[in-house]
Amino acid sequence: MKILLAEDDNDMRRFLVKALENAGYEVAPFDNGLSAYNRLREEPFELLLTDIVMPEMDGIELARRATELDPDIKVMFITGFAAVALNPDSQAPKDAKVLSKPFHLRDLVSEVDKMMAA
Repeated sequence: MKILLAEDDNDMRRFLVKALENAGYEVAPFDNGLSAYNRLREEPFELLLTDIVMPEMDGIELARRATELDPDIKVMFITGFAAVALNPDSQAPKDAKVLSKPFHLRDLVSEVDKMMAA
């Protein structure tokens, strides 16, 4: 199971990669939405795990473009701005999951497991 991770905070990105790899997932990490999107155009991923507020392309735009490329990709936002993701005007994918910061890595892995099993 391959996860595309877009998170501009270096420490957070490292923690997420470690937790997800320890749980058995293959993770391709990127520090901005544009780089993540370019990788997504090259190969398919089961899950897009993205921060919302990032330079170059924000997480909502990344998720919108990702689901245009691959309607089956699952999307999870990790953010301190949950209200932004849930705003109906944001054009975020309707079935996207939102995990609000701060969260425990165990909770993240549990939510990812649930999404991958669905």
